[in-house]
Amino acid sequence: MVTQEDVIAVLKTVEDPELFLDIWFLGLVYVIDIIDEESGGAKVSIEMTFTTPLCPAGPQLVNEVQTKVLALEGVSEVSVQVVFQPPWQAPEEVKATLGML
Repeated sequence: MVTQEDVIAVLKTVEDPELFLDIWFLGLVYVIDIIDEESGGAKVSIEMTFTTPLCPAGPQLVNEVQTKVLALEGVSEVSVQVVFQPPWQAPEEVKATLGML
């Protein structure tokens, strides 16, 4: 059975190609829902955003999230919904890492 921790571990391997930090650390993932289906594995739904609505790496990030989460044992389906509400704001830890404080 796939867990939220399994999904988070995978999301930590998806790096924003402009900031060189993973999308979990950046706070780009808002929601992870896992529905276990006895007959065919888990369906994982992820709600995420980008650093900006016109992020040029957006399609690449969504594709990488889908591919990597689908590769988890026990996952049969992955859906990624991109949202812009609430707008992304860098967490304090990210600001410190990027020298924005």
